[in-house]
Amino acid sequence: MFIVIEGQDATGKDTQAAKLVEYFKSQGKNVVQYAESASNSDDPFLRSIADTMLYTTKQSPIDPHTRVLLYLVNRYEQWKRYAEPALKNNDIVIITRNWLSTIIYEGYGTGVSRQLIAKLHHDLMPEHYFKPDKIVILTLSDEERAKRLISQGKRSEEFFKSKDGEFQKKLNDAYLKVAKDYKIPTFDTSGTPDEVFERLKKFWNI
Repeated sequence: MFIVIEGQDATGKDTQAAKLVEYFKSQGKNVVQYAESASNSDDPFLRSIADTMLYTTKQSPIDPHTRVLLYLVNRYEQWKRYAEPALKNNDIVIITRNWLSTIIYEGYGTGVSRQLIAKLHHDLMPEHYFKPDKIVILTLSDEERAKRLISQGKRSEEFFKSKDGEFQKKLNDAYLKVAKDYKIPTFDTSGTPDEVFERLKKFWNI
């Protein structure tokens, strides 16, 4: 089973992914889980790319097109290393974010051609990547997201998380448009992590 959890920053993607891992492992199933950005990776190569992308500052700017390519490197490398072998073994693969994040953040957000982003990904990533068994876009009110971002402390220094409210609204609108265009269900994550997880299990009938 291949599961994708998408959504704006601070909507609870990593939290719910971790709960899914625990849930499936309790059933004796093998699970592979990772963040496509590789922000939590122990691999020096993947993590160095993630840090370069996520913590860009005004003093060391990166062109948005470069960021698209860097994300694609981590996306492809992790798919080949982790996801593809696990799926061939009939294990469960759970990833937070997928190529639609790049469409939203770099396409709608910074103005990189969405057609170019789509072409690059479809040229490189395998067909299975674009057809997860379960996918959802997590949503949350701006007020609650702001509270969660503050509670995350240093992580709020990340390039996109530090953007102003107008930019965040642009991303929110983009997520809703992408959900509609690609017929992806949205799921509100208001409430405690445990409450959200119980609703998510029922939502996916797992």
